Amino acid sequence: MATRTDARSPAPHAADIHDVIRVHGARVNNLKDVSIEIPKRRLTVFTGVSGSGKTSLVFNTIAAESQRLINETYSAFVQGFMPTLARPEVDVLDGLTTAIIVDQQKLGADPRSTVGTATDANAMLRILFSRLGKPHIGPPSAYAFNVPSVRASGAITVERGAKKTVKATFNRTGGMCTRCEGRGTVSDIDLTQLYDDSKSLAEGAFTIPGWKSDSFWTVRVYAESGLLDPDKPIRKYTKKEMQDFLHREPTKVKVEGVNLTYEGLIPKIQKSFLSKDKEALQPHIRAFVERAVTFTTCPECGGTRLSEGARSSKIKRINIADACAMQISDLAAWVRGLDEPSVAPLLTALRQTLDSFVEIGLGYLALDRPTGTLSGGEAQRVKMIRHLGSSLTDITYVFDEPTAGLHPHDIQRMNNLLLRLRDKGNTVLVVEHKPETIAIADHVVDLGPGAGTAGGTVCFEGTVEGLRAGGTVTGRHFDDRAALKETLRKPTGALEIRGANENNLRDVDVDIPLGVLAVITGVAGSGKSSLIHGSVSGLDGVVSIDQGAIRGSRRSNPATYTGLLDPIRKAFAKANDVKPALFSANSEGACPSCNGAGVIYTDLAMMAGVATVCEECEGKRFQASVLEYHLGGRDISEVLAMSVTEAEEFFGDGAAHTPAAHRILDRLADVGLGYLSLGQPLTTLSGGERQRLKLATHMGEKGGIYVLDEPTTGLHLADVEQLLGLLDRLVDSGKSVVVIEHHQAVMAHADWIIDLGPGAGHDGGTLVFEGTPADLVADRSTLTGEHLAAYVGA
Repeated sequence: MATRTDARSPAPHAADIHDVIRVHGARVNNLKDVSIEIPKRRLTVFTGVSGSGKTSLVFNTIAAESQRLINETYSAFVQGFMPTLARPEVDVLDGLTTAIIVDQQKLGADPRSTVGTATDANAMLRILFSRLGKPHIGPPSAYAFNVPSVRASGAITVERGAKKTVKATFNRTGGMCTRCEGRGTVSDIDLTQLYDDSKSLAEGAFTIPGWKSDSFWTVRVYAESGLLDPDKPIRKYTKKEMQDFLHREPTKVKVEGVNLTYEGLIPKIQKSFLSKDKEALQPHIRAFVERAVTFTTCPECGGTRLSEGARSSKIKRINIADACAMQISDLAAWVRGLDEPSVAPLLTALRQTLDSFVEIGLGYLALDRPTGTLSGGEAQRVKMIRHLGSSLTDITYVFDEPTAGLHPHDIQRMNNLLLRLRDKGNTVLVVEHKPETIAIADHVVDLGPGAGTAGGTVCFEGTVEGLRAGGTVTGRHFDDRAALKETLRKPTGALEIRGANENNLRDVDVDIPLGVLAVITGVAGSGKSSLIHGSVSGLDGVVSIDQGAIRGSRRSNPATYTGLLDPIRKAFAKANDVKPALFSANSEGACPSCNGAGVIYTDLAMMAGVATVCEECEGKRFQASVLEYHLGGRDISEVLAMSVTEAEEFFGDGAAHTPAAHRILDRLADVGLGYLSLGQPLTTLSGGERQRLKLATHMGEKGGIYVLDEPTTGLHLADVEQLLGLLDRLVDSGKSVVVIEHHQAVMAHADWIIDLGPGAGHDGGTLVFEGTPADLVADRSTLTGEHLAAYVGA
């Protein structure tokens, strides 16, 4: 392995820089002076247990520095509008090329964002219809549901020798449906969820979360606006008062001498809650929105988002809404049937884009599919579309578990795409756990040996054969194959699903056995999530753990996210006879100098800001007086610095015995997060760690049925064993566990398998098998059966 380069080291040969990416002394997050040389124009796979440092090395060091250097090539003025990036903590980084990051970050849940708008497909379709559509209705924007029709007049200043002001009228023709404003749905608000009409405003009529009776900016602006009688029950309002209360346009009012804007309650709620990504809302606010608001298909455009004019223009009896609603594989076939020399280059480009969707295993999607409904794996593959046809070479492509969400049948297809990118002369860096993808690597870098503080070193680098013989955790587990269970549990009942037809499901009738581990399988797009989330997840007593991302700032940590900090604060408060708020770094106990952040952030405009440890609290985040209070001989900062394992022992017995805290810590240890420190910022956790943190949190909810959506995402081969043990404990404690999963080890461990297919999209949506894993292997009539049989060696 390469050693760190210092000032006395000889200068590298030019040829060396052209052949390798050289990293010396990387110390980002848990990396411990990592020094490594990665061959260029090769496929390198980074392995290791979740939290071992893979993301820190590949994304936060190599890719981040590449992006920072590219940003520095722009002028200071342009950099002022770009995100500021700090140089990673590393001694030497050379041989870098332009990095393109293709990660699993969601594409966003903006209702205006679709698969078509996230790629170039929609733009090309709009041009196509503006050229060939009959009747002709205008430019490409006339077919865009994100562009309103605008006619406005105004003044512009132009310079022709001397400045002159010119009056002008601006026209912009857009295809947006005016009723739903291009969203495809209209919202209806349940007023009974907003206020109690038997009360007056002065009596606290509002039932909206966060709207306290003394809130100056919300409640008091209504009560003291002069437009409403604050002492009259809302149900006794006159027609005009009700109109002002619910629908009044923004109006300037004066409250206690302060100029404020009064706005009707309904538009106020729409702006405050409905205009935001629902996933970004706090859980109690999200629950309120789900109670108070119902969304229905827009009656004006039928959910197409488009104006009547845009829908009237057709090519071969198909309008642009029809085209976007087609399954992409069908749309590709329709486009291939178009032969018009005047738009030949456009048709060629559109065919290539649509064929890329099919090639990458997303042919079952439609262009009008909202991006917020895509899984992390689907989102990552959608991002790949624009790169597959690129003519650029000597690029560094960085992938984060590109096989996430893929059935074993589709993994080979993804492997072929990674190899294709490499063979065009690019460097391909892949963070991955699946042995099928590790096996195609030219070079393997295994980090570890453990996670968190127990990781951060390079345990092995070399060939796949060397990894197998290397003795690392990854090497030892590389050829692991779970065997079919010999003893199966007997169901205690069944959850009947009849006539399920959500999305591509075709009136599916199936009984999901209770009291056992039931696994739902099938290729991506076969209808698994539609069946379970559409028919099971919303039922009483069901705890649903999906793939939604954990959101949190650098102030959030495992203790705050899981609710662990609440019983800890109460225990400290009781032991010292003071208020619990003192033991929160986000409340009264915060260090006044850094406001409880532990560091002081200095903004340097277009340059990366600098974070320095707070001198007053020395990074402990709390006031000095708070740290004088102890529980079991430790102050609150010392407790937050503990690992889960240490804290489990600390709160388990003795003076610090706190049963509520101990129960949460037990669950964290159960999912394999014993090494995490309680106060570690969520922003530093890996994808696999976040998945398990979420799982541990939901395990505390009361329910008889647990639904898990691909819980192996982000998990190392060794961690999958621990997950199976956890699932067994859940079932053995009397729970019913339903898992949507592609991992063959989970399939082999199931008591019952329900397989959907046979293909994706309209080629799926039917029940192709239900029975035991052994029967599925013996039957081999489905794609899942074939791959499970090969996995267990049957």
